[in-house]
Amino acid sequence: MRDAVSTRSALVMLGVLLLQLGFALSYMGAFHAPEPHKVPITLVAPSAVERELVARLDALPGDPLQVTPVESRAEARARLLDRRTDAALVVDPASRADTLIVASAGGPSATTAAVEILQEVARAQDRTIVVRDIRPPAAGDSRGLSSFYIVLSWTIGGYLAASALNMAAGSKKPTLRRTLVRLAAMLPYGFVSGIGGAIIVGPVLDCLPGAFWELVGIGTLVVFASGAVGVALQSVAGTVGLGLTILIFTILGNPSSGGVYPASLLPPFWSAIGQALPPGAGTTVVRNTVYFDGNATTGALWILGAWAFGGVVVAILAAALRASRAARETPRQRPAAPAL
Repeated sequence: MRDAVSTRSALVMLGVLLLQLGFALSYMGAFHAPEPHKVPITLVAPSAVERELVARLDALPGDPLQVTPVESRAEARARLLDRRTDAALVVDPASRADTLIVASAGGPSATTAAVEILQEVARAQDRTIVVRDIRPPAAGDSRGLSSFYIVLSWTIGGYLAASALNMAAGSKKPTLRRTLVRLAAMLPYGFVSGIGGAIIVGPVLDCLPGAFWELVGIGTLVVFASGAVGVALQSVAGTVGLGLTILIFTILGNPSSGGVYPASLLPPFWSAIGQALPPGAGTTVVRNTVYFDGNATTGALWILGAWAFGGVVVAILAAALRASRAARETPRQRPAAPAL
């Protein structure tokens, strides 16, 4: 056993086991029983029925909806396209049918949850709901998951590229110069990755048509942020740093990203962290850029920028501190004694 499995490899296997179990726990914990909680809904109703209807919807067991009344259908539509709400219920007291306006490109799961809840409420009142989808996903993105999958590919590509750079000569103790070169290398890699991803989801598969160069820019930022964090963590912790990167981006970031289920359908932990991690921020930026003219993307772009900047700073500081420590520990060369 000692000849075949070293202590180091046994520890690496233990780390892989923990990542494997963490993967299972995170994904199944997030997805095994999605329940709607405070799904944002906009309500347009005459003042005579508005207060009663808001109270009825807010009193539903489990708080599945968060209702915001507005005065007009146009305002409700604007809130939907600005990504401030997931659905807009327009009540017509002169008819037995009300209209539910949705934009399922923003997340079919949230749309489906809102439709099911409101249809159940309508049936209890002997009314019907007519669903009108004003912004459906593209034909090649029928389930609305392409934004999530392209960001998934970019984040994985970023930290795997950083890991490949870390395997170069001198990777155990990267110098400041090597660290700067590795960080710089992530920029052209990210740009090529952005172009490749935009080509795949655009001309090749027609999943996310339009916004080609915007997707290139987003892809470059996502890949660079992932790569910079990978360089930083591996510079600080070596092989363990790769495990930490996988933990952040894949185990925690992907199931909480809102790509499969939005925050309103996730358990509290995943709902809280999703948009603070690069996969969630990236998915939001891609989806809202392609389908909603870039609305509600500023915060997510700041998140991606912060991760990229933080990765650069940590990587450079780690290399600089290591160089400074090595310089202090190296004994000063004494001048040779003169020959007699």
